[in-house]
Amino acid sequence: MSQRSTRREFIKQSSALGAAFWVGGQSLLAEEKSPLERLNFASVGIGGKGSSDSASAAKHGNLIAICDIDDKRLAKSAARYPKAKKFNDYREMLTEMGDQIDAVTVSTPDHSHAPASIMAMKKGKHCFTQKPLTWSVHEARMMREVANKHKVATQMGNQGTAKNGFREAVEVIRSGVLGNVREAHVWTNRPVWGKGVDRPPEGEPVPRHIHWDLFLGPAPYREFSTLYHPFEWRGWLDFGTGALGDMACHTMNMHVMALDLYDPLTVEAEQEGMIENETYPKSTKITYEFGQRGDLVPLKLTWYDGGNKPPEELLMGEKMKASGVVLIGDEGNLYTPDDYGAEYVLLPKDKFKDFKKPEQSLPRSPGHFEEFVVACKGGDPAMSNFNYASRLTETTLLGNVAIRAGKKLEWDPKKMEFTNAPEANKFLTRDYRDGWSL
Repeated sequence: MSQRSTRREFIKQSSALGAAFWVGGQSLLAEEKSPLERLNFASVGIGGKGSSDSASAAKHGNLIAICDIDDKRLAKSAARYPKAKKFNDYREMLTEMGDQIDAVTVSTPDHSHAPASIMAMKKGKHCFTQKPLTWSVHEARMMREVANKHKVATQMGNQGTAKNGFREAVEVIRSGVLGNVREAHVWTNRPVWGKGVDRPPEGEPVPRHIHWDLFLGPAPYREFSTLYHPFEWRGWLDFGTGALGDMACHTMNMHVMALDLYDPLTVEAEQEGMIENETYPKSTKITYEFGQRGDLVPLKLTWYDGGNKPPEELLMGEKMKASGVVLIGDEGNLYTPDDYGAEYVLLPKDKFKDFKKPEQSLPRSPGHFEEFVVACKGGDPAMSNFNYASRLTETTLLGNVAIRAGKKLEWDPKKMEFTNAPEANKFLTRDYRDGWSL
């Protein structure tokens, strides 16, 4: 038996004996008595959110490898984790150290989420990937399929899912107190990065500490610019997923989970200021229409960004914050000014002043990353595992396709195509640059 198989079986057996499990909504993480019980982590992307993700990996296991295309970031992280081996290319890291790694964190720009995660999962590694799960709808579907095929533990990094208030809000909505929910309105203060601008006419010299070809990864080649790296990449179509990709896996999470908002019938977008094949719009309004879902009635979901907002009267006197969600039901509304859905108020307030919360039906979380560790050790799946997270991501990213298509789209989720606009199917995926694949 290989060392890798021995480690994996030992960790799972330790879990069965009580190393990590859920009891009554609580997680018991007993003291690990053997080095084999600690997960060996590798982190792909260690700047920005990757800094905290790699810190979580080091806290809950052995961080044995770190990878980034930026040598300065890599050196800074190496000073914190001197035992971790350094890499610029995750393909080399997974090939060289694959038999030693148990789990990976992937915290790169959006366009590299799926290639890095899928390579890791195909090698049997548990996978924690930042939101949005992928750059494209096709990649989101693949992430779910590969994770299930290789039977690995997974989690997307939308940390609001682990908040008690979020789970309570889901329970309240599912209790039926709002009656039939027929509308959802979601707005955000994004975008806050470059948007509606064209490609710079000339590139800039690549800084010596940046491995630009590795940053590009599967995306088409273009010359380096500080308009792309280190921060503005999210606004560019080749690398990011815009305002929707940045925030919807947080702000749409609560009601997507509570009301089974997967596989919309149609998606339509209004936008202002988009530069086709370059940058996302300055502002959008996107409308999703969902059909009957079991006992749940059809629902219209509207997304607003770039200063667009829903009618203020929907909040029944509550102050409209810079971002938020309001659900419209036959018996009342639910408003949350919190990006994660962890704070909410039922409206009108007078009607619900004596409201009693429903009995708890969802387990309470020991912590977002802790859920992933428990799952890796054979415990319950994390709530935002790829079976859920990929469907949430598909729903949200269909909005980006509608932005680019410029027309109302009718979606067939089984065939994974638009029945009325075959020309828009090209926006569901991309051609990968040579040397990069799923």
